[in-house]
Parts: sequence; C-alpha cells; structure tokens
Amino acid sequence: MGTNYRQERSEGVRVSDAWTFRGLKTVILENKNIRLEILADKGADISSFVHKSSDTEFMFKTPWGIRNPKNNVPSTGDGASIWLDYYEGGWQSVVPHGGYPSKYYGADFGIHGDVNNIPWDTKIVQDSNKKCIVEFTTRSLRSPFEIKRIISLSDEDTFIEIYQEVSNFAEEDLNIVWLEHIAIGGSFLSDKCSLSIPECTVLSHPVDADKSSKLKPNYKGKWPYIEMKDGTKNDLRKIPGKQDRSLDMAYFTNLTDGWYAITNNDLQLTWGVEFPKDLFKYIWYWRNFGGGYGYPWYGRCYNAGLEPCTSWHNGGVEQAENNGSAYIVKAGETIKAKIKAGIFSKYSNGDNPFNYSP
Repeated sequence: MGTNYRQERSEGVRVSDAWTFRGLKTVILENKNIRLEILADKGADISSFVHKSSDTEFMFKTPWGIRNPKNNVPSTGDGASIWLDYYEGGWQSVVPHGGYPSKYYGADFGIHGDVNNIPWDTKIVQDSNKKCIVEFTTRSLRSPFEIKRIISLSDEDTFIEIYQEVSNFAEEDLNIVWLEHIAIGGSFLSDKCSLSIPECTVLSHPVDADKSSKLKPNYKGKWPYIEMKDGTKNDLRKIPGKQDRSLDMAYFTNLTDGWYAITNNDLQLTWGVEFPKDLFKYIWYWRNFGGGYGYPWYGRCYNAGLEPCTSWHNGGVEQAENNGSAYIVKAGETIKAKIKAGIFSKYSNGDNPFNYSP
C-alpha cells in the first residue's frame, strides 16, 4: 500500500513514512511506550528516541540540530567538517569507514565515510497493530558496499530490534570499520547516571582527544577504572556532569558479553544496547562532558557516545589495518548483525538489561 492510502491507527504499534522534517523524508515508528524519528533522507539516522510516559529523550541533540545537506554548499573541502556540519546527534550506522579522514583503497574518505548524509530507500515491510517493520537500504558513493537496516517494534515493547546487513559487491576482499555511532543525551543523561558494562579491558586514546582531555593517554587496565592525567584513578561507572568540562575517548574490549546499560538513578530509567560481541569487539566511549572547545562543540555539548565497533581506534580503516583490528569482508560476502536497543524501568546494575522485562 502506498503512502496516500496507508491505514492510520491510534492504538498498538504504528509506522508512517509520510512525514518530512526540514525537507528530509522522516519515518515515525511508535507504540504506547516509545516514539522514534528516523531520517530516511539522511543516513536513516535515529534522531529521536523518546520514552512517552516520562517524556524523556534519550538521544543527544547538537545545538544546531537537523540540517538538510541538500540546502547548503560546504564552505570547505575539509574531510572532518562536512560530516560534522550536518551531525544532528542521535544514532548513525557508519560503514565502511568509521573514524577520521583517510584514504580507503584510493578513495578519499572524510570522517565516518559517506552514507550518513545521503538518502536511504525506505520500505514498510510489515504494518500491523502488533508489529511494524521498516527497511532502509543505501549504497556507499565511494565504495562497493550496500547497507540494509531493518528496524522492528512490537506493540508492548520498549525496545527496538535492528537487523543489519553489509554486502560487498566488489570482486575483491575489502577491509572495513563498522561503527554503530550511538550518542546518548537529551533529558536522560545527567550526573545521576551510572554505566554498566560486562567485565572487559579498558583502553584510553593514545593521545589527548582534545585540549580539555583528562584521561591519561595510552592507558590499559581492567574495568571499571582508568587513570587520569593527574595520577588519580577514575571510576568509569559514574557519568560526570557537564561541569566536568572534558572531552575524551576511551575504548572497551575483550568483553565477556555483548551489551551495555546506562541508568539514570533519579528517573529510574535505563538505556540498554545488546550486540554481537564476536563482530563488534570494541565499544568506543566518546565522553563529551562540556569540553570540546572550538569547532564544532564550543563547549556547549553534553553526551555519552557508547558505540559498538568492529575495530579501534578512531583513525579509520588505514589505522585499523595497521593495528590488526580491521574487519575483512570477502568479495560477494554479506555480513549480518542483530542489535537490540531500548528503555527499561526494572534493572539491576551489572547484568544484561535484556534479561529483565521492561
């Protein structure tokens, strides 16, 4: 059924692709518990993930918000600036090039590649009051990859299931860095939040991520502690407030299980993500706690990026090849991943939130 004659409902789970926001086709997916906004015309980004009964937004939103790439001509050819100019926050699937600008098999890639600022095809696969499924598909401009993102929501759930495919249409094997760029913020994130992650190894970035960085570079140790530049130990389970005025990068690897959770202890709400740890062997931890002076943050932003990734650290495919963490996709191969993400009101810190009923 096309857009003009699709059945409208006021109960159960609902989906509609008949919306535009600032000229961008936008899909609304919701039930009585949660509401998602997905920017089909810009990377199939999940720009909003709201818990309805508490009116809590879980996605980070940049101060400049959603911008339509079709409405502007970039003022510079800088490989980092173009992606950041249009970064609205939220959740992006970044593939085949997660990380800062570098060459990719002769192609000049900017930060996080090229699939987040282009339109994705949209198809509503299932539309019933019990379950809705919507499929998004795109192809990279500068590499021979097709990416498919199928998002489903059931009527009683407070979480989504995402089934993803990355297909290599080249006639040669290619390395990738696949990053699920999830930035948590909104009205959910505060200094009342705590982070839960399975037992793992903690790594800090090899150099300062920013002039406001506080973590000691090139640290390696066991969860949950990390060493600071002033010689003290920091407990990563505690989320600092914006007054911390820091921006850092850390990484978690050798995970015993594939999940993480952040709990706001005042709201009694938890954001949880479950992912295949054999594919996503790292979680990037982007700690933007009121630091990041100068372009593009100017000290205005407060978010925790907790981003499952195949590789480390954030220098792109060339760097991942050099450190042995790049993921090889053979010619003609399709790799797949199933991710769950959502909100929980009954959670005991220290365990996979998907072991609990919402």
